[in-house]
Order: sequence, then C-alpha cells, then structure tokens
Amino acid sequence: MSLSHTAAEYMLSDALLPDPSSSRAKGLRLELPSDRLLKFVTVGLPLFLVSLAFAREFSAGSQISCFSPTNFTGKQSTYTDTACWDSLIHHGFDAEGRAITKSLWALKVFPYSLLVVAVLMYLPYLLWRYAAAPSLHCDLLFIIDELDKSYNRSVRLVQHMKKVQQASEEPEQFWEEYERARRERYFEFPLLERYLTCKQHAHALVFIYILRNLLLLLFLAATCLYLVFLHLNIFFQDEFSCSIKTGLLQAEPHIPPLIPCKLVFFSVFQIISLSVGSVYVLLIPVVIYNALQLCQWDKGLLSVYEMLPAFDLLSRRMLTCPLNDLNVILLFLRANISELTSFSRLNAVSALREATANKEDIDTVIDFMTLLAGLETTKPKHQ
Repeated sequence: MSLSHTAAEYMLSDALLPDPSSSRAKGLRLELPSDRLLKFVTVGLPLFLVSLAFAREFSAGSQISCFSPTNFTGKQSTYTDTACWDSLIHHGFDAEGRAITKSLWALKVFPYSLLVVAVLMYLPYLLWRYAAAPSLHCDLLFIIDELDKSYNRSVRLVQHMKKVQQASEEPEQFWEEYERARRERYFEFPLLERYLTCKQHAHALVFIYILRNLLLLLFLAATCLYLVFLHLNIFFQDEFSCSIKTGLLQAEPHIPPLIPCKLVFFSVFQIISLSVGSVYVLLIPVVIYNALQLCQWDKGLLSVYEMLPAFDLLSRRMLTCPLNDLNVILLFLRANISELTSFSRLNAVSALREATANKEDIDTVIDFMTLLAGLETTKPKHQ
C-alpha cells in the first residue's frame, strides 16, 4: 500500500466524530437567547423594584404623614395617620363646590400589583416549558444525533469507496457505478430527511411559540396601560385631604372635618412605575421581532448539510411556508450549534469548497474526501 493511501486512511479515521456523550441531553438549550433575556427582564425587574419598595417601607416606618391639629396628643396623631392610611380616600370639592371623594387605594396595592405583573410575565414561559419544551427536546436530540451520524456515515462510505477503488481493475467502471448510485439516491438518508419533512407539515411548536409571544405582548401592553392609568389618575396627587370624623368621632366638635396628609413613598412609586413602564415599552419591539423570525427560513444550517450526499431538502424546494415546526427547530438548532459537532467540520469543508478553483470537482463531502484520499487521478473530470 502506498504512503498516500496510508495517510488517507489515517485522515479519514480522524474525520470520524466521537460517540456523543450523555451530557448532550442535559446541555440542550430549550430557550432562544432573546427569549431568555426577555424572561430575565420582564420577571426580574418588577420583583427587584418591589423588593426595594418593601425594604424602604420596613426601614422608613410609616408611609403617610398627616398634619394633625396642634391640640392633638401623640396618640391622637398616631391614630390619625393610621386611619388615613387605612382609608386612603381623598375628600375634596368640585368646581361647583360639591363634595367629592376619590379613592387612592391603587397606591396602597401598587407593590402587590407588580408582584401580579411578575407572575403574569412568567406564565408564557411556563406554557412553553410544559407544553412545547419536552417535544422540542426530543426533536433536537434526535435531529442532532442523526446529523452527526449522517456525517459519520459519509466518512465511512468514503473509506469503503477508497478500498473498493484501490481493488478495482477498471477505474472507469468504478466511477460509472458511483455516478449511477448517486443518480438513484443510494446515498440518501431517508429517516432524517423524512423526519424533517414531517416536521415541516406539523404546526404544534410554532403555534405554542406564537401564542407565547402574543401572551407576553398582551401582558406587556396591559401593564403599560395600567401604569399610564395610575399616572393620569393618581400618581400626580401626593397630597390629599383625609376625614376621620367617622364612627365614635363623628360627633366630636374639636376634630376638624378634613385633615391634610402627604404620602411619603410617593416619589419612590413614581420612579418604580416609570422604570417598569419604560423598560416594558422598549421590550415590545423585541417580542415582535421574536415572532417575526418565523416568517423567514434559516437556510444557512441546512445548506451546509446539503454537502452530504442526497441530502437536498433545500434544492428540492421542500421548504415552502416558514410557519411550521421545522422552522422553529432550525432556530433552536442554531441556538444549540455547539452541540452539533458535525456542523463545524462541514462548515470548514464548505469554506474550502468556496476557495477551491475547480469547484466542479467538489459536489459533496464524498467528492471532497475522495479528492483528499488521492483518487482524483483516476476520477474523470466533468465536462
């Protein structure tokens, strides 16, 4: 056996991928990077700001300061603060002098409403985790495994072809048999390709992904509208008039009808609401962009694998409407590209293919590796 053939055998043996480890199943990412960022911000931001508000409430003590009459004792002033904080009703007069009341309870429940917002923002991710992630995990694990196996099968096929070509006494007949096998698709990978075709006609994952983004968009818009409502109706009134002439104190003549009060935490709630509202408004285009990703195919990944023999999902124009499960799987394959070992090798071969002058001699991975194995001297050139 010649030195070149021995070197080719070692080269092809090194080209084989190692068997996948058991950690691959644990390392798969079932969320896109942009979705993970959205979850961190939409859920974490209100929780963080609410924790700051509660910390200030516990450290500062009373959240209200009422200007009691000078003849009130200390206990009476404390009672006034407590009663006005419990009621949070503003007593005033309209332009015609009629008495009106306005409830400010939204300020009191504002921190708890942000907790509800955080829970609502987490619901779309719970939907994805329990309704789509298990199925997506199985799909990704199978497709990544099959793509790597397809690459290994191609390398082993090259090894076998090299041995057959070396033992063949008629090189021309060998290449005719090879071309006929390619035309009749003897090198195809029917299981993988048909599985991808089946996923192209399924719509469960894409439906859940779109529903997840629509729910998130709805909750973001509802939160922004809620904060706008608070600012227009309540968050410009840090002072109000409180009435404590109720119950046993209603007939007391020394108690004034209205006592002015000021909300101590008002500026803090304004800053919190503006922060949450501004960030959520900026996140709305990100959610829309995530949903619009499904309107076009990510053809870069599959086009690299078309270098494998008879793997032509793109060239046969099987990719029609992008709103299907296959497009979702392609997005997550791109996010898990580090787990797809064969992609980096095929991508390198693709770069070499583009830099080669005689591109007509490099149609597939088999052609490329055949040239490296030293068979180019016997293979007839394309006309």
